[in-house]
Amino acid sequence: MAFGAGATFATTAIAAAQGVMWVAALTAILFAVALMITLGSARHHYRQLVSLARQICGSGSDTHQGGDPKGLMQQLASGAHILTLDAERLKHRTPRRHKVTGFPTRELLLAAMSEGQPSEHPRVLGVIELLDFDRLSAIDSTVATQILRETALRLSRMTGNRHLIAQIDRARFAIWFDEAPPGNIKSELHAICYALRDKVEIAEHAVFPQIRGAYVVELLPFSPPEMLERAIAALSQVTRGEIGLGKADPAERARAQFYLEQDLRQAVDRGQFELRYQPFVDAVAQRVCGAEALLRWQHPEHGLISPIEFMPIVEASGLAEEVGLWAMNAGCRDARRWEQQGVTDCVVAINLSAHQLDRADLDVIVRRTLDHHGLLAKQLELELTETVAAGDSSKAKTLFDSLHALGVSISIDDFGAGYSSLSYLKKLHFDKLKIDREFVSMVDSDPDSQAICQSIIALARGLGIAVLAEGVEREEEYHWLRRHGCTLFQGYYFARPMDLASFIAFATDDAHLRQLTDLSPAALQRRIMMSAL
Repeated sequence: MAFGAGATFATTAIAAAQGVMWVAALTAILFAVALMITLGSARHHYRQLVSLARQICGSGSDTHQGGDPKGLMQQLASGAHILTLDAERLKHRTPRRHKVTGFPTRELLLAAMSEGQPSEHPRVLGVIELLDFDRLSAIDSTVATQILRETALRLSRMTGNRHLIAQIDRARFAIWFDEAPPGNIKSELHAICYALRDKVEIAEHAVFPQIRGAYVVELLPFSPPEMLERAIAALSQVTRGEIGLGKADPAERARAQFYLEQDLRQAVDRGQFELRYQPFVDAVAQRVCGAEALLRWQHPEHGLISPIEFMPIVEASGLAEEVGLWAMNAGCRDARRWEQQGVTDCVVAINLSAHQLDRADLDVIVRRTLDHHGLLAKQLELELTETVAAGDSSKAKTLFDSLHALGVSISIDDFGAGYSSLSYLKKLHFDKLKIDREFVSMVDSDPDSQAICQSIIALARGLGIAVLAEGVEREEEYHWLRRHGCTLFQGYYFARPMDLASFIAFATDDAHLRQLTDLSPAALQRRIMMSAL
């Protein structure tokens, strides 16, 4: 935080005044910049300090041109002290919580957004507005305040502790979705807005609040203030009762993607890619039977970047083969390592792109990779999306036959969400279907999803293909799918994507796996009691 930087800044400047080399002045400038971001009222002090620091740098440690460095450093220390006092005064003057709702203010929201760690999904900022607040305030300010407080209470009940809520304006609230998949957020915001429109009883009055909402998805480079501005701008374009999606300026988006592409071209050589492993759980055997290798990019400036952000650029820029080959090598290497540490009969699933599938020598590449890492072919599974699989079927069949001859298994990822033609299931030999998370989500209560999942499970059983439900996030979803014949699972209910060491620890924790998969009445009762505590 910039407030904490004040003390460090003062210490740096004072140390410099006591004889530390002039390079300390440069450090002082950096801390002054951090403070300037927060302290609008102290910017005149900041400019003075930068001027002093520049004079010190110009004077040098030996030549002493442009003034006495020690004297200038003493002035710098004095100015730092003033700036630090301004920082403390502003900290105590800035409200930390809204006096009516008790929610964090805009400042705390921006601070939390800045300090948070990127997740596997692009983060999303939602905004909600109580449209009639100003009009009602002019009529009866007491009633308006009570409705504002009731709106805040409903927001708290609906989101619990899952997301940070802040009050960013008189009647506007922000919700920071730092982990949820963007595809689920519009539905969640719709549900929140719908509930907020429910009747509010205030004394003898019955008021039906008018609500609108909008949301924006994280872009790179990540800037919390800019993200909040986009969300508010998107909100202004939305009529009451709707949810809007804020979009970035096309020129700015193109510029960001261009520079991201340049960085991507060096990411492999610079060792910036990482793999995370999300387990496949066999509920019958109550063990881990595999893991999907998920690519992550640790950018030196932007931190962990979601594949949703960079994979389209990888595909469009001709980097898919290079990145795919790196992922296959890293996945096979790690699978060999977990086997050596006691995780046996466990496949590593690597995603294949359309560009890789176009290579006539893909089977040769796969065989060489397996040989290089000493991994058996049966321990490798290659995943394709429906769109990729439904391309040139005759060419794909030849390739599939050669891969199967090696002993490698092939699965269809996100089944039901793409091309969804049954003809390629007949022509091509697949070993596994993965039910898309769109149908798994809320399957315990959604009749349409239930019908689709039952059909896919029956289809796979009839074709002699294993079926895995991906995106299982809730115990109720797991129970329903398990009762209807699905035995393989992947999703947050069991485990999030994790590094190699964490995956090995999870896969060897037999007691925990039995607890997660046990459907006996005693186990269910035990989980109900634990959740009630």
